[in-house]
Amino acid sequence: MSASASAPEVPPHLGSFLAFDFGLKRTGVAVGNRLTRSATPQPTIRAEGQARWAPLAARIAEWQPDALVVGVPCHPDGAAHDNTRRAQRFARQLRGRFGLPVYEVDERYSTTEAHAAGARDADAGAAVVILEQFLRSLA
Repeated sequence: MSASASAPEVPPHLGSFLAFDFGLKRTGVAVGNRLTRSATPQPTIRAEGQARWAPLAARIAEWQPDALVVGVPCHPDGAAHDNTRRAQRFARQLRGRFGLPVYEVDERYSTTEAHAAGARDADAGAAVVILEQFLRSLA
């Protein structure tokens, strides 16, 4: 679901969210909620392949979010590429492993925005951009 296309259908009882800026070696993380419509960066998960699931599970257990948000990259014209499919697969795996609703957000330029905002950790900063974009799209 692209937040820029239209607001996602998110039930009002879902209030807390954990967002991910998926990467093959690093996954940025941010936590936020519907009430404040703001997000806070969390330490980036530096793990690849199967090794990423234990720290992801620990983060989800720690924050106990109502739902998860995954940034899905696209080319500037909206066309999909290899990382688009990888992020969508990651979103499906999260849904299957943790049984939580997972929302996909168009994350074009999130890392650029994170750098422009002075983020010390660009991956976590991108996750903040992704989550705040998602939260702003909610009714």
